[in-house]
Amino acid sequence: MVETITTHSEAETADLAAALAASLTAGAVVLLSGNLGAGKTAFVRGLARGLGIDEDDVTSPTFTLIQEYRGGTLPLRHVDLYRLNTGSDVDELGLEEIAMTGVMAIEWADKLPWSWPGAISVRIDDAGGDDRRIEIART
Repeated sequence: MVETITTHSEAETADLAAALAASLTAGAVVLLSGNLGAGKTAFVRGLARGLGIDEDDVTSPTFTLIQEYRGGTLPLRHVDLYRLNTGSDVDELGLEEIAMTGVMAIEWADKLPWSWPGAISVRIDDAGGDDRRIEIART
């Protein structure tokens, strides 16, 4: 099932993610895709808020690859694959093990060398100005 929503601000994008977070359980994986500046990190901030984590703690993990946020109902692992070049680089991260005990959000998920069964796919596209077209697909 694919749901398409248009948000009109970064705050609305985060609110949508916070609402999604309320339905997530340990082991949930959210795969995020979209161009640079589309709002993937803003979406993760909303996931954090929805899990009871201070969204101001969330930053893009581009240079560290994985950030972990605690203090909410579940830990949130925020992964950014932007700087990785090969599937073997991704394999070395051990994402399957990391995902088991909390919620994992993966930016640039199109770089994954495999599909992730049961993951929630979120595609964020710039629709002009502050508007974003967000497609959420649950498998």
